[in-house]
Amino acid sequence: MQKIAIIEDDTAINMLYKSKLALSGYDVQVAYDGSSGLKLIKDFQPELALVDIRMPRMNGDEMLQRVRQEEWGEDLKVIILTNLSKDEAPSMLRFLNIDRYVIKAHYTPTQVLAIVREVLGQTE
Repeated sequence: MQKIAIIEDDTAINMLYKSKLALSGYDVQVAYDGSSGLKLIKDFQPELALVDIRMPRMNGDEMLQRVRQEEWGEDLKVIILTNLSKDEAPSMLRFLNIDRYVIKAHYTPTQVLAIVREVLGQTE
């Protein structure tokens, strides 16, 4: 079972995606801020992380920068899941090996699940 971490400060969104992905056969764990997300990724060792950008205690971009500095975080697949347009996103994201950039308001959970499968190299 592939592992996915969701790092998102909005509880409703976090639980929505956790349920959708768990029902689709993934082992899913969540964190509600960047600091907890960093610890979750280190301890859980997921294949994929869905990461919001603007969060308390540590933004998603800062968290990813720290993840990428660690050997255990070099190959982590990452989908940015945010409501910030690419123009509003921190410029450092382009250097952090992001697999997809998804604006939450533009995608349904079913569409996000399809993106997750694509990033993980799975076919339906």
